[in-house]
Amino acid sequence: VQLVESGGGLVQPGGSLRFSCAASGFTFSVYTMNWVRQAPGKALEWISSLNSGGKDPKYAESVKGRFTIYRDNAKNTVYLQMRNLKPEDTAVYYCMKGGIRGQGTQVTVSS
Repeated sequence: VQLVESGGGLVQPGGSLRFSCAASGFTFSVYTMNWVRQAPGKALEWISSLNSGGKDPKYAESVKGRFTIYRDNAKNTVYLQMRNLKPEDTAVYYCMKGGIRGQGTQVTVSS
């Protein structure tokens, strides 16, 4: 199993970013995929999940209405579109399949 995230960076409050997570080594289209994050000095926080068919997205309250998860099973890729970013969104973001996560991508929200 390999998960490779990309798309992080430095963004100003109110800005937007989109993450991609390219998956390989398993049958991507049959698994629910998750996004989690870890802010400095804090525990891992689940933020979103999407089932295998791309339906029924779920979000943590902290990101609901600002983040959108979606996937392209033909490309074995799951995405996280983030809007109206806040300083408290600063964290390393990971995609996860079961208990396995990628190397993460850093987002810093700062003016």
